[in-house]
Amino acid sequence: MTRPKELLEDAPGKKLLLLANEAIARGVLEAGVRLVALYPGTPSSEIGNNLTFMAPHLENFYFEFSTNEKVALEVAGAAAVAGVRSMMVCKGPGLNVAADPFFSLTYVGVRSGMVIVVADDPSMWSSQNENDSRYYALMGNMPMLEPSDSAEAKSMLLDAYKISEELELPILFRTTTRVNHTRSPVELGEIPERPSIIEFEKDPFRFVPIPSVARKRHPILLDQIEKARAISESTDLNFSIGEGKIGIITSGVSYNYVIEALSMMDMSAEVLKLGMTHPLPDQMILDFMKRHSQVVVVEELEPFLETQARRIAQLNGLKLEILGKEQGYFARTLEYSSRTVMEALSRIINCNTPIDWTELDRKIQELSSLPPRPPLLCAGCPHRASYYAIRAATRGKAIYPTDIGCYTLSIAPPLETADILFDMGSSITTACGISKVTDQDVVASIGDSTFFASGLAGLANAVYNQHRIALVVLDNRTTAMTGHQPHPGTGVTGMQKKVPPLDIAEVCRGLGVNYVKVINPFDSVVDTVTEIREMVKWTRENNTPAVLVSIAPCALLTAAERRQSGEYPPRYYVDSELCNACKRCLTHLSCPAMYEEPETGKAVIDETLCNFCGTCIYVCPQGAIKQEDE
Repeated sequence: MTRPKELLEDAPGKKLLLLANEAIARGVLEAGVRLVALYPGTPSSEIGNNLTFMAPHLENFYFEFSTNEKVALEVAGAAAVAGVRSMMVCKGPGLNVAADPFFSLTYVGVRSGMVIVVADDPSMWSSQNENDSRYYALMGNMPMLEPSDSAEAKSMLLDAYKISEELELPILFRTTTRVNHTRSPVELGEIPERPSIIEFEKDPFRFVPIPSVARKRHPILLDQIEKARAISESTDLNFSIGEGKIGIITSGVSYNYVIEALSMMDMSAEVLKLGMTHPLPDQMILDFMKRHSQVVVVEELEPFLETQARRIAQLNGLKLEILGKEQGYFARTLEYSSRTVMEALSRIINCNTPIDWTELDRKIQELSSLPPRPPLLCAGCPHRASYYAIRAATRGKAIYPTDIGCYTLSIAPPLETADILFDMGSSITTACGISKVTDQDVVASIGDSTFFASGLAGLANAVYNQHRIALVVLDNRTTAMTGHQPHPGTGVTGMQKKVPPLDIAEVCRGLGVNYVKVINPFDSVVDTVTEIREMVKWTRENNTPAVLVSIAPCALLTAAERRQSGEYPPRYYVDSELCNACKRCLTHLSCPAMYEEPETGKAVIDETLCNFCGTCIYVCPQGAIKQEDE
């Protein structure tokens, strides 16, 4: 793994093997970016993770983990309006959160370069949908670039800032999971100086889009996007390689699959590689299509390029076959691969692929018969203790709205405390809706980072409209699922500065919640069950929201602290004399550090996996789980 300090080196010409996310972090320095704001989200996480460690070592540079993506876009957008280069980073669904300022920002424009990095997630490796963010560029009239690998991620980023300043528009910089998390050689460039404090020049009749201003700005925006189209026609980011009867139009990571597929098939084709995908170079695409009777469009997710190719052909009366998703050669779901392209091309030219997939599929089928390994909460995760208590307290009969984060994993047996989820923050608001149309108890859960990101408005709504909901805030002291980034409750900023943390319980009281209690789920599961029962009873009797803040650090944080200090508490073990193999600990708690001894059927704790939480002690009806004496 590349260390952040290597990305700080002012060593032009040196080559590093970088993830695209690391290359983007390095590109921030080489582009002279003054401010970066983001909300962490996989597959973009490593950009922020690197920048937060680099930031304290840089002069005239500011980095922040914003409370959510809307805030991040407004912070970065304001800096670009003020006159310094800025960047906002998010994952695909995060751009939905930032959509409101996104569209206004294109109207008012920017004075200095601004790039919005959005990382889409085909196949939904870590997302709730396969957002295709290219349509935001189309809707918002924002220029868009798409790199194919790490080297392009950095070089295109530098181009993006130049184009942004030429047009006075933000640039959408779209990546996908397979680009973000693939390594390739990247040559370092020079690091310029960044400006210090600047003077904000007032121009309210440009930057305050009241209706009279917005009506004037919209035609200006359309003129700028036509200038962007001219750039798209001439830029080196769009180019063709190879020759052959068939033409292939592609972009992003799909370009890599196309090149590899053609090589493996020993097939000739002319490939039009588009790095600037909005606005498209219409004339370049038209000229390309005129050279071919068949054009194949290869792109993941929606037929964005394919639809535009058909538009260009129709407007110009061009007769040719445009082959892609519409004819079923490519799917509109999931990631592609070189195999995907080879199989499609083989169908189009009516030949066999160079690889016999039958044998490969047979081996994959054999592997699929192995026991599944679904994602689980870590051993010692405080969420497991909290959810065990929630289910025990409500006997599994309540409705359990959940949210985005590690705790979504409670959907699986035996915890089964996740019934509905829309997006970040929706646990509270969906609980509000359900509470008004059912007599069932509603126990929602949300994480600490998510609470600050998008839970506050929902809780204010619950207080204002007196919704009968019980809310458990699962505070594990970090943004765990995306890589342990800080948030307002941790007391650490993106600049690694210590600040007073926001107290979630006090925030809830400040919003008007009358019932707020704080617990540690590891102190006693029995007590946690009692607290949850009392909270649910209180909401039922008072018809207003109640909050229980369950505080215990993420198991990975405590494990790291123990490794660093070398101090470990006494280990837990199962007394085989007392264990009667009832398996309650295995079937009700499902901790990955516990397993069944094959010969006796009794429970065993794997001391190499145990994180010393002690939750299992309270689950065993026989008292067979014990902790060694010091």
